[in-house]
Amino acid sequence: MLFVGLLTWWYSAGLLQAIERVKAYLASAYDYFSIDLLLRSLFAPFRQISAGSVDGPINVKLHAFFDRLFSRLIGAFMRTMLILIGIAWLLIVTVFGGAYVIGWLLMPIVPLVGIVLAMIGYAPWR
Repeated sequence: MLFVGLLTWWYSAGLLQAIERVKAYLASAYDYFSIDLLLRSLFAPFRQISAGSVDGPINVKLHAFFDRLFSRLIGAFMRTMLILIGIAWLLIVTVFGGAYVIGWLLMPIVPLVGIVLAMIGYAPWR
């Protein structure tokens, strides 16, 4: 009776909890990298360096323009790198999360497989 109760929990509430853990970790990783925010601000100046307007002669305005352009290029490069790292991390979390859920599904079967293998005489160290 206890074994049936354990299996009932394992494949119902326990499985749902395992899936929720994976979803929560995936949401946490997505929130950590904030890919949507990085995309919206892709060409914003990097750390708002030289983001203000400048008054003065044309050479000062031209210098400020190239400062802002350089700052935006640095910002776009840094945000692109973070987006790529974030996407890679989300893929890794998805793959390992899927493996975790599959492992959760197969875990109660592992002792039975071990017993069957022992009964047919299989030993991995031979």
